[in-house]
Amino acid sequence: MVTGPVQQPTILARPPAARPHPGALPDDLRAFAVALAVPPTEPRWRECVLSRLRPVGQGFVEHVRSTEGASGLYRELLAHSPRLDRRVRLLTREHTAILAAILTVQRAAEQPDACAEELRGRAGLLLRALARHRQRGADLLWQAYQTDLGGET
Repeated sequence: MVTGPVQQPTILARPPAARPHPGALPDDLRAFAVALAVPPTEPRWRECVLSRLRPVGQGFVEHVRSTEGASGLYRELLAHSPRLDRRVRLLTREHTAILAAILTVQRAAEQPDACAEELRGRAGLLLRALARHRQRGADLLWQAYQTDLGGET
């Protein structure tokens, strides 16, 4: 039973107006998805896709730093809720896979003779992996800070 207020992680202690809507797609991901939706016959389509992918990659690298670093969110979560170790390890493994997927899409976009449909397919897999990762991260935070583990009400 929780007897006092639950301490929120410092990384989340922003005013409600500053927090993005949980279902909102970050601007970088939205711009990347829109660039992919443009017909590949458009001039400079490949360059546009590549330019929209770069901020996604940079943002994800920053996400990895802020979650896995010495003072990162995962360390803070595990100090508060060690029971979530397995889920944190899963998210950490996903970081490696998603970074590899970003690099794969980037390499495909840099090849002028690469098939546009193959590029779109790889990019679609990347977007789905990012969406799953975001959801798992949100679920982890919910379990760490919003779940009452027993006790009577």
